[in-house]
Amino acid sequence: MAKVLVVLYPDPVTGYPPVYARDSIPVIPGYPGGQTLPSPAAIDFTPGELLGCVSGELGLRKFLESGGHRLVVTSDKDGPDSQFERELPDADIVISQPFWPAYLTAERIAKAPNLKLALTAGVGSDHVDLDAAIARGITVAEVTFCNSISVAEHAVMQILALVRNFVPSHRWASEGGWNIADCVAQAYDVEGMDVGVIAAGRIGLAVLRRMAPFDVNLHYTDTRRLPKDVEQELGVTYHPDAASLVRAVDVVSIHAPLHPQTYHLFDEKLLASMRRGSYIVNTARAEICVRDAVVAALKSGQLAGYAGDVWYPQPPPADHPWRSMPHEAMTPHTSGTTLSAQTRYAAGTREILEDFFADKPIRDEYLIVAGGALAGTGKASYTAGSGASPGSGN
Repeated sequence: MAKVLVVLYPDPVTGYPPVYARDSIPVIPGYPGGQTLPSPAAIDFTPGELLGCVSGELGLRKFLESGGHRLVVTSDKDGPDSQFERELPDADIVISQPFWPAYLTAERIAKAPNLKLALTAGVGSDHVDLDAAIARGITVAEVTFCNSISVAEHAVMQILALVRNFVPSHRWASEGGWNIADCVAQAYDVEGMDVGVIAAGRIGLAVLRRMAPFDVNLHYTDTRRLPKDVEQELGVTYHPDAASLVRAVDVVSIHAPLHPQTYHLFDEKLLASMRRGSYIVNTARAEICVRDAVVAALKSGQLAGYAGDVWYPQPPPADHPWRSMPHEAMTPHTSGTTLSAQTRYAAGTREILEDFFADKPIRDEYLIVAGGALAGTGKASYTAGSGASPGSGN
């Protein structure tokens, strides 16, 4: 039987919810493009429950313990004395999240001789050293597409929040003010703006589709072009690289995975090439942007705003400059962990575990590494042999 070590974010400061704002969540038939929803044999939770925190346990305890497996759940993940570090050496399976990642570095993997499966409850496995996992024959999997639309909605919200100067305006209202001039001195319409996405995969394409009704001019760059009929439907302009795109747009929304080609892509030089007063929304990975270069661009006015929900490290220290830089609309890493998304990623986590325990093939779209090589989605999204550590990403 297996020891399953799960790292989840802490419970709410007010305690685990006894009741929720809504009595149910909408049932969706499937994902855009035809991929089916997670299909475990059963679930031991009510859709819409808070599953991503420690007390939620991803709804796994009954399932795992009924199979004779041992479940350990913690939020204590950082440092040599953390519970994660203490429990890791004899763990067979590690489950983590992009929102509260347990960084599986090569050093940590070397300390875990029993480790066979590293599973992301969500999308994004760059907190795992994929080269080390490949060398050890560890399977790496994630619940692809489970929260892609959730992230796309968040990105659209943050685009509008930046352009309309929503956060400062809300602050004036909540603090008793009525400072209209202060609010609108940096507020614009998004209509007519040029809006571009970096990477038009599941999330990026969803952002393009959701921004189209705002009567903006759409742009994108990706290593693979969208089908011609999709480009024509959206009226979207293709750019061969990020450098070309950022010069042509007012708003950039980043949706690329973190790998050596995207690490620190938005550096001082690239930021300086953008239109003065541009906006960046980054719901992908923080290290795609150079932290201090973003701060400097906001202070100088080269950027009019920066928003996102990804940081490095996660959680960031209290004095992280993105918490206090001007014209920001940052959130914790919440875009992909709505209660709706949690239902899907918890169900997908169980589906992967069911297949793993039964020695059945895991869905190809869930696989990142298998059989000592990049596999499934991992072949299209990640780069092996780079020597990159999960310490360089979120």
